[in-house]
Amino acid sequence: MGKQYRILTAAATALALSFGSAYAATNDAPSAPPPGGPGMMMGGPGGHHMGMGMRMQKQLDQLHGQLKLNADQEKLWQTALDTMKHQRDTMREAHRQMHQQFEAMQNQPILDLNAMHAAHQKLEQQQAQLREETATAWLNFYNALNDQQKTTVSTALKKHFARMREHEHKMHEGWSKNRGGADGTPGAAAGASATAKP
Repeated sequence: MGKQYRILTAAATALALSFGSAYAATNDAPSAPPPGGPGMMMGGPGGHHMGMGMRMQKQLDQLHGQLKLNADQEKLWQTALDTMKHQRDTMREAHRQMHQQFEAMQNQPILDLNAMHAAHQKLEQQQAQLREETATAWLNFYNALNDQQKTTVSTALKKHFARMREHEHKMHEGWSKNRGGADGTPGAAAGASATAKP
């Protein structure tokens, strides 16, 4: 139920939490992955992360071409992209600063867990505010579309959500094989090693 709810939440914020984030993550060829959170791509700075981002960017560019935006809609599209890129850059810098702060704190003989918690809370609040600004910008764009354009966006998003569910299912299957089933039975690897013993 939790996974389904997250997918529905992503749908509610439409472009901001799916295509948009991927476009921002790859449009400027970042040297580090964007911070985590709803709509952000998972994975490290390696080929898998960038490969996924390039596919997403291609899908977003294709969608943009299909929509045939008028001048006002194009302006809202660009505003949403700029807002999203600002969110990504701001959060990347905030994460860098928090990492440095945590490194310094860890050098103390006695950890100040209250300060670490406060820093983390501050970062989460900043993330939430920036995500909301980005979602609002994308929703302003979406709300300016006509029904035919919204149908085009909806179809693209449904395909995207289906790929997300398929990817999630494959990851869960891989985890089950390595860790064992929900009933506590050993995974395939453990079972194979057990039967191989004389």
